[in-house]
Amino acid sequence: MNATAAVPMIVLTRHQDHVETINRTLRNAGHAVHLHWLPNAADLGDALTQIVPHMLIMFADEGIVDLPVAMEFRRRLAPEVPVLVARDAVDEASIAAVLDLGAQDAVTLSNLPRLALVAGRELATYRLSRSLKSTVASAREYQKQLNDFLKGSNDAIAQVQEGILVDANPAWLELFGRDESDSPVGTPLMDAFDQDSHAALKGALVACLQGRWQDHGLKADALLPDGGTLGVELRVARGEYEGEPCVRLVVAAGRGDVRQIEEQLADAVQRDPATGFLHRRFFLEEIRKRLVEPPRAGLRHMVYVEPDKYDAILSELGVLIGEDFLVEFARVLREHLQAGDIAGRFAGNGFMILLERGNLRDVEGWCDHVVRRIAQQVFEMGNRSISSTCTIGLAQVPASLADPAGPASDAFNAQRRGRDSGGNRVHTNDQTDTMIRLSDSEKLWVRRIKAALMENRFRLVQQPIASLLGDDRAMFDVLVRMVDEAGDEVLPSEFIPVAERNDLAKSIDRWVIGASMRFCATRKPGAMFVRLSADSVGDASLPVWLGNQLKAVKIEPQRLVFQVGESVAAGQVKEASELQQRLHGLGFRFALEGFGSGRDTARLLAHLKPDFVKVHGGLMQGLALDQENQQRVKQLLDLARGSKAVTIAERVEDANTMAVLWQLGVEYIQGYFVNAPEAVTLG
Repeated sequence: MNATAAVPMIVLTRHQDHVETINRTLRNAGHAVHLHWLPNAADLGDALTQIVPHMLIMFADEGIVDLPVAMEFRRRLAPEVPVLVARDAVDEASIAAVLDLGAQDAVTLSNLPRLALVAGRELATYRLSRSLKSTVASAREYQKQLNDFLKGSNDAIAQVQEGILVDANPAWLELFGRDESDSPVGTPLMDAFDQDSHAALKGALVACLQGRWQDHGLKADALLPDGGTLGVELRVARGEYEGEPCVRLVVAAGRGDVRQIEEQLADAVQRDPATGFLHRRFFLEEIRKRLVEPPRAGLRHMVYVEPDKYDAILSELGVLIGEDFLVEFARVLREHLQAGDIAGRFAGNGFMILLERGNLRDVEGWCDHVVRRIAQQVFEMGNRSISSTCTIGLAQVPASLADPAGPASDAFNAQRRGRDSGGNRVHTNDQTDTMIRLSDSEKLWVRRIKAALMENRFRLVQQPIASLLGDDRAMFDVLVRMVDEAGDEVLPSEFIPVAERNDLAKSIDRWVIGASMRFCATRKPGAMFVRLSADSVGDASLPVWLGNQLKAVKIEPQRLVFQVGESVAAGQVKEASELQQRLHGLGFRFALEGFGSGRDTARLLAHLKPDFVKVHGGLMQGLALDQENQQRVKQLLDLARGSKAVTIAERVEDANTMAVLWQLGVEYIQGYFVNAPEAVTLG
């Protein structure tokens, strides 16, 4: 730390004269200080986190601050910052009292020489403490690196500086099929990995050097000397090489125990050895187990996939090579599965998958991505290579349904209809047989929703939104749950569509808004994102109601961000634009959700001028391996930056996707990789 640099300090007082007196006294004593005058204690939290002061001086006799509360606030936000309490008069008892609260001393302006001595002592102690922490941290990091190298001698370890491989141990060389005479040291790291892995690798390297990469595993395809690839999982950590920062990459050596081997054997029995997908019987068993549990995400869908014109492939290539084609086809499918997806082989050349995703856009985005990827893939089988397409049938699995038979049949029939319509597409039946059978319960659901509204049986859950830029403002996406008569939670996918069809969505929206306002009043989050339905967007009375709510619930309106889906806004451009202007007039902020899902995103952005855009979650599906998709996201981010909107990526599910988003410059992310939704406590 540079001891001659201006030292930032905060002075909490009503009187600017006090600030000038302290500034003059400390500078005359040889301290190069920069004082920040804080006349309002309400701004103390922001000042502590934004200014990063070396000292806080509080005038406790002016009635500007509750001293015990302020000390507790400092303890939580900046415990290392020394505090001096200024009083009109100081004695042994008053000094003991502030020491008991955690302050460093009590001072008075009537004895300026003592103030200068006490402040100098505490600033010197603070410098020494920071220097010691830095030294200890460096020593610990060095020791950790040394231990990792020693005990992980079987691990493949490499170190990278500015994108260049500067060191690699023998295990790394062996893993990549090289020896000392053919060492890759001195070459770009990216030369050792497949092109599709580059975006995620670059993002992880940047994030790691900035100290914001946690202990996430990064998947990548390494290039081998024979032209093949090897899938590896990298641990990425910041280190030091020859006195300069570096990024350390580790591929852990396999260390299986008996239990792991037993689990692998049991899993092998359940799977088709050629494709790696579950056999039909075991697939159905796993599906039935999953369906008795509440969905991890918002919606469940059954997906049935078949390659198009498979009979023609068999006729051209023969049965044996045709099976090799299915193995390669399954490999591409497996690349797109996420943790929690259940996949099985069906009907010889078909594959059935249970997907759980946040909303229908995400499900359709996943399916569209698979269809596009298959169409682009060249399948290599020995000395033969072919291209193909596929058709996907899609059917929703209602949250209340425990038997997979109906949705599985619906997905199979949808695939057949899509295939008969020309193939190379995703086909969804507007009214599947299963959904038609459930439509008779619509009136019952309407009564249940109305009863829940009257009896206040709704609750909020929040999903954190994480910064990729180090901003620690608490930001949350708000979701709603209904509680049924038995006290069990009902997911939005069950009741929101019914509410939208029966003019109940506005009532639910207003319940959510009211509850969110109460949360903002007590917890003061940085931003709370609340969705508006299409009915609310077109409701001219909503801004008037919001104005009345602001008078009743005293909150800072900028803490509430109203978000509207791009598809909703595109169908009501005039109404959405007017709503956005009236919300801004009240002090609220505005977000466009599902950004990039419509046909004219740029024009809609120009009309609405949102404060935030949430990049369409469907674009996150397979993002780490899809360069075309990465380019699409980059274009959307450029649009958002041009309109000065803050960018948030929806539905981020894995570290590779996060790393790519880092590389592309996204500012915030949300999704199950960040955190699952949590219950909101109101009070």
